[in-house]
Amino acid sequence: MSVDTVSLTGWGRTAPTTALRFRPRSYEEAAATVLGCGPRGSIARGLGRAHGDAAQNAGGSVLDMTALDRVRAIDAAAGLVVCDAGTTLHRLREVMLPLGWFLPVVPGGRYVTVGGAIGSDAHGDNHRAAGSFARHVTEFTLLTADGEVRTVHPGTPLFDATAGGLGLTGVILSATLRFRPVTTSLVAVDTQRAAGLDDLLARMTRGGHRPYEYARIDLTARGRATGRAVLVTADHVPVHALPASARRTALALRPAPRRPSSLPFLSGLFGRLSATALNEIGYRTAPRSRTGQLRSLAAFFHALDATPHSNRVSPTGGRVHYAFLVGHGQEETLRRIVGRIARSRCPSFRAVLRRCGEGGPGWLSFPAPGWNLALDLPAGLPGLARFLDSLDEEVAAAGGRVSLTEDARLRPDALAAMYPRLPGFRALRAELDPNGAFRSDLSRRLSL
Repeated sequence: MSVDTVSLTGWGRTAPTTALRFRPRSYEEAAATVLGCGPRGSIARGLGRAHGDAAQNAGGSVLDMTALDRVRAIDAAAGLVVCDAGTTLHRLREVMLPLGWFLPVVPGGRYVTVGGAIGSDAHGDNHRAAGSFARHVTEFTLLTADGEVRTVHPGTPLFDATAGGLGLTGVILSATLRFRPVTTSLVAVDTQRAAGLDDLLARMTRGGHRPYEYARIDLTARGRATGRAVLVTADHVPVHALPASARRTALALRPAPRRPSSLPFLSGLFGRLSATALNEIGYRTAPRSRTGQLRSLAAFFHALDATPHSNRVSPTGGRVHYAFLVGHGQEETLRRIVGRIARSRCPSFRAVLRRCGEGGPGWLSFPAPGWNLALDLPAGLPGLARFLDSLDEEVAAAGGRVSLTEDARLRPDALAAMYPRLPGFRALRAELDPNGAFRSDLSRRLSL
């Protein structure tokens, strides 16, 4: 097992802190590290794709789980996989797609570990149809503070506290996942433009039966164009829809085209003018209406991974990723927040709106029925902290919540209003881990 001292951040590259990093290569080494952690405790970490400080631990230790990445067993008939927590979703796609199985939930990037997907209870563009990641976990093994390895099943308090629990109940070592059957490695994509937020909400509410749906919103547009967007829906292509000549390779892995990096250009212009220009280009170049475009799974689900170092856009101290949810019936709150962002002229380069379906079992899981808007802002914007605090107040007043996985700045007084099952989570943590073996910068900041 290797050990070093490192400065770590989340994917947003804000608020770096220093910790002792352990890289266990076996479950036994992971257990020894947990049992030997000092008064600042320890936290598991995957590939660092959480935007905020959930996988940082200032002055303590961090368990880098990426060396524990074995695919241990596959049931190709049932679509079940047993794998280590450090296994990436990208690796699982490579293994399972040729066998006719695909991930049931795909978050924004492929380089997310299984442990991270469970710890954040990740969701994707098909949450309305498939729910979040934990719904497709049949069991996992968890290393708890006493050094015991427990097998945890759905429907138990420990499962519900760990799914979305941000690594604070223990270290996930392995998991059994259930995949969904597919017959090709392609999706059929429909694209349409919405002239403003009301138009977009009407289109999304009418919807259809396609499982994947998201909208890229231009948060720099104002006036009647406020909230204009490009709405994208998609579904898996059945093999019978392919030409006969293509059916033999229907499940072939098709990599996404690699995009040339435009980061030097963006870094020099990162501000209101460049954000407005890029949003204008993105909206105007999208088709007004197009149906049935065939795209590879990799190109559709992992577009951000096609640009190297996509988290290094801002030269102003990183990016704040703000993701919130308000329930159905709270559309006026959503309109008000979108309008406030547009009027403030915050340079948001990327904003995505999704509809979420039934919430998962996790006590701190983010998705619930309603509207989820996620956006990136440069961390160095003057007055950003006060502005986002005021948005938190609107979200909480509407019965909504902010995503903890993406968070790096939420105030603890807003947390209880957003997550009503928080007392149960704290009580279970106190019982399982009375000495605080598992801690993170986020847990200290929010008193979790």
